[in-house]
Amino acid sequence: MKISIVTPCFNEAENVAALYNEVKTAIGSLGPQYHYEHIFIDNASTDETVAILKRIAAEDKRVKIIVNAKNFGVYRSPLHALYQASGEVIIPMSADLQDPPDLIPEFVRLWEQGYKIVAAVKKGSQESFPMALVRKAYYRILCYLAETELIKDFTGFGLYDKCVVDLLRSTGDHYPYVRGLLTEMGYPIARVEYIRPTRKRGFTKNRLIDLYAQAMNGIVNHSKMPLRLATLMGMTVALLSFAVSVGYFVYKIRYWYSFSIGMAPLVLGLFFFSSVQLIFLGVLGEYIGAIHSRVFQKWLVIEKERVNFD
Repeated sequence: MKISIVTPCFNEAENVAALYNEVKTAIGSLGPQYHYEHIFIDNASTDETVAILKRIAAEDKRVKIIVNAKNFGVYRSPLHALYQASGEVIIPMSADLQDPPDLIPEFVRLWEQGYKIVAAVKKGSQESFPMALVRKAYYRILCYLAETELIKDFTGFGLYDKCVVDLLRSTGDHYPYVRGLLTEMGYPIARVEYIRPTRKRGFTKNRLIDLYAQAMNGIVNHSKMPLRLATLMGMTVALLSFAVSVGYFVYKIRYWYSFSIGMAPLVLGLFFFSSVQLIFLGVLGEYIGAIHSRVFQKWLVIEKERVNFD
């Protein structure tokens, strides 16, 4: 049986060799009935990542490399690599060693028991407290808003049967929220708890805007709650405004010469209503942007080079 390890990387020269060695050790412990390929897709790194991978690939043909012509972002590049995998099972794994390779044998054992999806679920994290808190809060909010049951504290690290990846491919979506689609498929999902380690070398290449895009993609793809909340908020604010207007009008009629409305309520009301409108225009824009991305899809990536793909 063949296992495909898929690793997207961008400027991870400090980590790719260590990851390769740990993956090789983990899969070697499974016995001779399993063999594997390790696909690295490089998103146009500017450091020595590609050179290091080529040296490894020259000695081990199980290591396969895809080099992108340019940086195609944090969604399209990993998705393209996922679709190039030829194994019966596919394990996506980040290059920074925060997805522990020593969980691979447990993933495979659960797959042997019949699970088509195995999800690695964080029961704790060695990340900085603020980042860990933000991530946990996001997963809780997303699970509350989503119209389908999602897996809390699941980053996408795990094992997917080949048929699961084929279903992902059939959606034709270049920006899927994979963690949500997995639960929508209806397959039983095995959960493996682990402590997410901190990054040992280098620093994360995910910019704040990338993290925000991933967070909004999860909400937009799996919940209509923000749109409904916008409608509800609009109705509530309209009724509140009407009630306040009637109150001011009655008070002014009764105390015509002594009551002065002043500018403060008008200014505060103007800024409040403007802020509400801008927030929900932004929410509406996220949904329109998701539709635009789906309608005007081109290619996932354009490859500059391949190594060890026969």
